[in-house]
Amino acid sequence: MKTYILSSILLMLTLFSTNKTQAQQMNKDANNYVVLTKKVPQLQPIILTAEALKAEEGNAFGDFQVIICGKEIDDITDAEKMGNFIIKAERAGVKIIACGFSLNKFKIDKTKVPKEIDIVENGILYNFQLQKKGYKSISL
Repeated sequence: MKTYILSSILLMLTLFSTNKTQAQQMNKDANNYVVLTKKVPQLQPIILTAEALKAEEGNAFGDFQVIICGKEIDDITDAEKMGNFIIKAERAGVKIIACGFSLNKFKIDKTKVPKEIDIVENGILYNFQLQKKGYKSISL
């Protein structure tokens, strides 16, 4: 019985310790950024900023993530409003994240979110987790 309990605990610890989220993984030799925004049109200047930082920093440029939260989150399901933002973001190395809490609160069908956009459970919490890992952060 004692062996069974210890084996179960060891298995759980192994599973939870190897299932790290991206927020918990960080390259200390790179500059990493996270932007929290409430409006899809702000993706244009955000992506331009990422491109400029990437050109300026070269190999020191790390991860760049944009978290979209708030009442206008339904814009991410609108192909016309998203325009070429997804393509531009991918080219610039920018990852777009949707706040699952906002999607739920405003009753947005998650299946309508473009596959290139990841969904996190809570965008604000995710932002704080990235900041704790050393990401430079700004909210717009």
